[in-house]
Amino acid sequence: MDPAWLWPDFDETWILYEDDFLLGVDKPAGMPSQAADPDRPDDLVARLSAHLRARGGREPYLGVHQRLDKDSSGVIVMAKRREANASLAAQFEGRSVDKHYRVAVSGWRGQAKATLRDMVVPGEGGRMRVAHKGEVKDRRAQLAVTHVTLVTRSGDRAVLDVRLETGRTHQARVQLAHAGAPIAGDRLYGGPPAPRLLLHASEVGLIHPKTGEPLRITAPPPADFDLWLARGDLGPHVYDDRQTLDRTLARAILARHALGHSQGGESATTAFRLVNDAGDGLPGLVVDLFGDWLVAELHGDDAELFGDEARKGRVLDALGALGFEGVYLKVRPKQASTLVDTRKEDLAPALPVCGKAAPFEIDIVEDGIPYGVRLGDGLQTGIFLDQRSNRRRVREASSGSRICNLFAYTCSFSVAAARGGARRTVSVDAAAAALERGARNFERAGLASGEIHSFVAEDVFAWLAGARRRGEEFDLVILDPPSYSTTKKRRFVAKTDYVELAAEAMGIVARGGALFACVNHHGMSRARFRRILYDAARKARREVVQAKDMPPQSDFPAGLGAEPHLKAVWVRLD
Repeated sequence: MDPAWLWPDFDETWILYEDDFLLGVDKPAGMPSQAADPDRPDDLVARLSAHLRARGGREPYLGVHQRLDKDSSGVIVMAKRREANASLAAQFEGRSVDKHYRVAVSGWRGQAKATLRDMVVPGEGGRMRVAHKGEVKDRRAQLAVTHVTLVTRSGDRAVLDVRLETGRTHQARVQLAHAGAPIAGDRLYGGPPAPRLLLHASEVGLIHPKTGEPLRITAPPPADFDLWLARGDLGPHVYDDRQTLDRTLARAILARHALGHSQGGESATTAFRLVNDAGDGLPGLVVDLFGDWLVAELHGDDAELFGDEARKGRVLDALGALGFEGVYLKVRPKQASTLVDTRKEDLAPALPVCGKAAPFEIDIVEDGIPYGVRLGDGLQTGIFLDQRSNRRRVREASSGSRICNLFAYTCSFSVAAARGGARRTVSVDAAAAALERGARNFERAGLASGEIHSFVAEDVFAWLAGARRRGEEFDLVILDPPSYSTTKKRRFVAKTDYVELAAEAMGIVARGGALFACVNHHGMSRARFRRILYDAARKARREVVQAKDMPPQSDFPAGLGAEPHLKAVWVRLD
């Protein structure tokens, strides 16, 4: 598929105002104001520059003095000429620009007009917070002044007009949360559920740098504001209206622009997550992209979600309309531990529900490394896309190292380590068929298996016991077990058996080596997982030098107030 079809650089309708000196655009939610990843620039300025080059044939000049959070939307004004830039910079730095925002909140008890005046200081995790009384003289404390006007109200929900007198980080978000009225959809400051962060830069007023006349650029809030005010969070009812479904799906797709354009070069990636459940405002729905095909997963056996065939049909129709070669469907019941046959036709049809079938096994590329996947062969495809950034970390840490990959499945971590220059890899899994696919992945990547890169079809616990008796040691042990598994020798449940497993794995980590431990279980918190790993270290009589949580990928956002399903910790041992 041509990425430009799904991810155009820029939409001309986003331009609100343009002359020879200034440009005003309506930034959509999900687009960063500045590049987070210089290797994959998908920010507003990069995409607008590409659009203007295509339109005018030369490199444009863009002077930017205003930013909006990635999850917010609204007016951003830029200078198109250097002679206009100085005036624009002076107005923004001098705080003479009149900036208005529309926000949707829950719990506003203030008057129709109010002024919030607080001292704010940096908090944890990228947050700001209102300073305590004893902190107001802290040199980090800054005065934040926000003027609030009630626009409309519906029960406990309200839409407010917010004018910022000062320009502090997350100013409106932290002050409104402190006032008991957090912005809907705000993950950082505890906002109520919403399809997105309902913060929109609705108006910017300034003096035109050439004419000297007042200029006001406005952008009405998106339809999400009125919908949330009227009904609150839609939850599963987002699937009951095709227009709302399409708008929510489009927002998720927009947020994957950088990945969508990662089709070539050393970092080429042709498989990633397109929709991640409630994290993208589409509860119970997961959509993965594999080259020219989509795989849709419906999660949960609750009839409230997809028991309605009309609702399911709308989802599949919306995905089919995106223009991919075909769409596969997989139905994943809540209790994955009770699954007996993951290839049952009612759970994972072998043929796509729309479009044409893919070959039995297709090649995808991740960070320039090829892997084989099967889209119509049961619930699993052959690669876990949420480990992409972790495979990159393993690759970068593997040069000259001995790597052991436990529960290796199709050996994607082992391939990444070998491509990173590992001098030895051992891949252990109870399923010989999975390891055979892993050996073919080595061949795809141009790597020779054998004595240097070996595969062991054995129960992991039994193999670990033997490895310890043999005195085997590894510089890095990768531990990524399924939440539930059963072999001829034993049954493994992550919630109860992980301490024992991690302790055994630590027993083969060389001095100064590391255990990279993962668990994909929504019922286990990050804090609990870290405690499990420290308990395992005590059981193994090893000292933890460092335990570092690995951040989730951008294409796997967690739902509001929820932790990501995948928890991954890099544990450096004595």
